[in-house]
Amino acid sequence: MSYAVGIMSGTSLDGIDVALVKITGETYELVDFQSYSFELGMKEKISRSLAKETSDVELICSLNFELAYLFGDAVLKICEHNKMNSSDLEFVASHGQTVYHHPKNANGLVSSTLQIGESSIIAEMTKTTVVSDFRPRDMSVGGQGAPIVPFSEYVMYRSQTSQRILQNIGGISNATIIPKNGALDKIVAFDCGPGNMIIDELCRHFYNEEYDRDGQYGTLGTVNEALLQDFMSHPFIAKPAPKTTGREEFGKQYVEEMLAKYPDISSNDFIKTATLFTAKAISSAVTPYLELPTELIVGGGGSYNPVLIELLKEELPEVKVMIQEDIGLSSDAKEAVAMVVLGHRTINKLPSNVPSATGASRDVILGKVTYY
Repeated sequence: MSYAVGIMSGTSLDGIDVALVKITGETYELVDFQSYSFELGMKEKISRSLAKETSDVELICSLNFELAYLFGDAVLKICEHNKMNSSDLEFVASHGQTVYHHPKNANGLVSSTLQIGESSIIAEMTKTTVVSDFRPRDMSVGGQGAPIVPFSEYVMYRSQTSQRILQNIGGISNATIIPKNGALDKIVAFDCGPGNMIIDELCRHFYNEEYDRDGQYGTLGTVNEALLQDFMSHPFIAKPAPKTTGREEFGKQYVEEMLAKYPDISSNDFIKTATLFTAKAISSAVTPYLELPTELIVGGGGSYNPVLIELLKEELPEVKVMIQEDIGLSSDAKEAVAMVVLGHRTINKLPSNVPSATGASRDVILGKVTYY
């Protein structure tokens, strides 16, 4: 038995999610979960680094270390909260903050990805081994480096009685489809499209709020069919799997373009239509793979938007749509726990990518190890 901490900082920029996990063999038990919000100034810095118009190498270089200090501090806090020393952890697994993800060769650029949050700083602060930078190894063998969590989902969620779809709704939505009694090489996983990203940008634009808390704005809106059709005509929606996307396609620039194109649509109608877009992007992506009976288990921040969950149920009437809490787990902690699963495989020199999901040519050991 050992303990490890997983760190996740996703595309939604909510903050730093930290999970303390007990490892017994190949069983992973969540001991504690904490989420530490970014201060406004840090969030603005990260946002600047993500936009081509405002990013620069000096900013990214500094953020690589600044974020690492925050990640290390988050580990120290959760250990202190649980009355343990960080040096007693077997390892820390850090995803890092994605600055840019370019999954395929295009426009004179090679396929590549960049997550920042220097592992050397985290190791020095926590006095333990750090596993980080999981995505590049998959890309080195022809994969898209995403989705990153299907292996952990297979380990923790496979079912003998039904097909299960693990539907994460963070900034981007992604699905992992696990067949009933399915083997690892039968898993299919892909990004579906925007998750909360467009909704959050609209809330910032119209209300200066970070997200649609409890679906309070979406519930007051009416769907605009013209806008919805325009959303659904985005080229990514029709792409075949495996596929991956990010802020590059559905971020602030895209939202600003749509706002300029439809200046007469009210705030709540815009938000309601964007919420339905997320639901429809998910349903259109997973429907070709349904093998009933199917359970779709939603995790991530989107699971707490009741309007989005109801729209998903309407779009997938034959599917049992649930959230992580319905099966006794945590929607918030899911991806941080996944980092522990991946890190544990890396420490033991075992592969954890899923070629059927990423398009990689073979199984590989993910991540880089920084020893203390």
